[in-house]
Amino acid sequence: MTSTDTTINGIVLFAHGSRDPLWHKPMEAVAVHIGTLSPDTPVVCAYLELSTPDLATATEALLQRGVQGITILPMFLGVGRHAREDLPELVAELRIRYPDIRFTLQPAVGEDTRLVQLMAQIALDGL
Repeated sequence: MTSTDTTINGIVLFAHGSRDPLWHKPMEAVAVHIGTLSPDTPVVCAYLELSTPDLATATEALLQRGVQGITILPMFLGVGRHAREDLPELVAELRIRYPDIRFTLQPAVGEDTRLVQLMAQIALDGL
């Protein structure tokens, strides 16, 4: 963002969801860390099922904070049906519902070579 750019962009960390409240802790920790690294960036967690908020509700929360662009980061290690089909359909619905908002759907975190390298290093550190 340049000094003349007043666009507010937010982030949705999107995951499957779980009924177990402890399952959410790593997602929430990532959101907190984003807030530490970039305090002016609104960030929320959203879930496909079994947890709240869902993607539509999380989007509403960001829009109420004045965002004009939303980046959705799928917090999936593997790219299964949810990442390949379900999530893109949900994002397409959001684009129709909010045509003036820019939605960016990033690849799943498991496809990022940096994360793959970090997980390999973590495994090796356990030797």
